[in-house]
Amino acid sequence: MHVKNCLKFYINGAWVEPSEPQAFDVINPATEQPIGRIMLGNERDVGAAVAAAKAAFPEYSRTSRQQRIELLEAILVRYQERYAEMVQTISSEMGAPLWLCEQAQAAMGVAHAGATLEVLKRYAFEEQRGNVTLRREPVGVCGLITPWNWPINQIACKVFPALAAGCTMVLKPSEIAPLSAALFAEILHAAGVPAGVFNLVNGDGPTVGAALSAHPDIDMMSFTGSTRAGIQVAKAAADTVKRVAQELGGKSPNILLDDADFATAVAGGVQGMMLNSGQSCNAPSRMLVPVSRHDEAVAIARVAAAAVKVGDPKAADSVIGPVVSETQFKKIQRLIQTGIQEGAVLVCGGTGRPAGLDRGYYVKPTIFANVRNDMTIAREEIFGPVLCILPYADDEDAITIANDTVYGLSSYVSGGDPARVQYVAQRLRAGMVHVNGAGLDFGAPFGGYKQSGNGREWGEFGLEDFLEVKAVMNPAAA
Repeated sequence: MHVKNCLKFYINGAWVEPSEPQAFDVINPATEQPIGRIMLGNERDVGAAVAAAKAAFPEYSRTSRQQRIELLEAILVRYQERYAEMVQTISSEMGAPLWLCEQAQAAMGVAHAGATLEVLKRYAFEEQRGNVTLRREPVGVCGLITPWNWPINQIACKVFPALAAGCTMVLKPSEIAPLSAALFAEILHAAGVPAGVFNLVNGDGPTVGAALSAHPDIDMMSFTGSTRAGIQVAKAAADTVKRVAQELGGKSPNILLDDADFATAVAGGVQGMMLNSGQSCNAPSRMLVPVSRHDEAVAIARVAAAAVKVGDPKAADSVIGPVVSETQFKKIQRLIQTGIQEGAVLVCGGTGRPAGLDRGYYVKPTIFANVRNDMTIAREEIFGPVLCILPYADDEDAITIANDTVYGLSSYVSGGDPARVQYVAQRLRAGMVHVNGAGLDFGAPFGGYKQSGNGREWGEFGLEDFLEVKAVMNPAAA
């Protein structure tokens, strides 16, 4: 099968025709032209996929640790064989520059496979506590819904731990960027994943997503995407009392304390915000700076933003490409205009495409200064290359502003005094805190507080999301 078209669904180890053909074009956001087509599924297709996963569960759930290790190792080998193809596919469907797809987007598949293998090799699925044997067993049939912004990252950090746990699954990738998922399914098939263990049905949220979430034979839903859609998944899942894990939106604060290295921290904050065209749930979208150093921070940020070259994802010097779709482009433009109307100071960027780019969903790298935390651009997740700089009075004020959001996914703190930085980090209501520019750790839990979701992905916590705990009470020894 050529991944530029995915006109079938992967169910029970084979590519099968949809029950009712409904074609959907996949658009390259750099050209605004179709690059392929998929079929959108319906409730019957979901039913067939869930039935296959349910039938496969009894046998797959009883496989040994060694069998699952060997399966993941085989997947990793096959993934590496098609790595270059994955890089091109992700770039074409969602617009990330080739260098980013090579170094990060596609690389996430390798990273999560490796991290899951390390956990699987040492994880204690059974332990003894007095007379009680605690067993951790696979939760069952899982419905997985993934977004378009880091497509393979989100697929890998659900599918690999689900496989490691002994679960079977049905994946609904984003219909906006589904071709990498089709390639992923081919990789799993070639690696010998047993029929029915992994299934893929394309479709939209209101149809396929809703059918998965409500299906009585799905034991768990794992969803990554917007908070709005996550709420719908939880509501649909409630009637069957299934487990729901959600990784949702963010409006992450980036606190620069007054003794931080501003040249490094501000420039790093701008780069972190612009990466992937700002389309990351954990992006440092609110930069909090002392009021006395606000103008200094703005000057550094302006220079850093000027170095963010927007252009063709295939061009070697493009730092960011387009945003993913016309819908996203229009939303970002609306929010930039709202920021201007509400009185934030436009430092650079603004509405419209960058000069010289008259086709493609390209957005100007945009920075607002003197932003108040009650402004729309400080409250809503923009999901574009737009940074808000907010002044604060003192450390306590910074903590208050940082926590004054419905979200709580990630956060960032920079400063010269380690004890002070750790104190601030401890006070932040967020699932993750990056200190002085520290990056991600694939063994650390990824997830958030409040309306950023529940449950944790990555590493050991990611595996445990797919496990149930059973207590076996044994009689006391004579």
